[in-house]
Amino acid sequence: MEEENKTEEQSIEMTSFQIIANAGDARSYAFQALEAAREGRFDEADELMKKSEDASVLAHKAQTNLLFNEMNGKPTPVNVLLVHSQDHLMTSMLAQELIKELILMYRNK
Repeated sequence: MEEENKTEEQSIEMTSFQIIANAGDARSYAFQALEAAREGRFDEADELMKKSEDASVLAHKAQTNLLFNEMNGKPTPVNVLLVHSQDHLMTSMLAQELIKELILMYRNK
């Protein structure tokens, strides 16, 4: 039983790290896209936003796996690392939304 709990904890940690890494990539690509747009390089900005969205999808898939487990009666023990991963995901998603609007403003300037 102790070994099973340890494996579950490691799985949650790995999922948390997947969310953090991919959400961080999504945020970084979005800010790179904003810089490209500010300099008038809109094709590059579009490519970077696509990379941002792809990374965000990977982070969201990892989160969705946790949600499906919860729905199937396998609750996820919450720890600081998991909370931190959710914070990263939500802030990167907010950054993407705002940066899309800023890029649009630069484009219409």
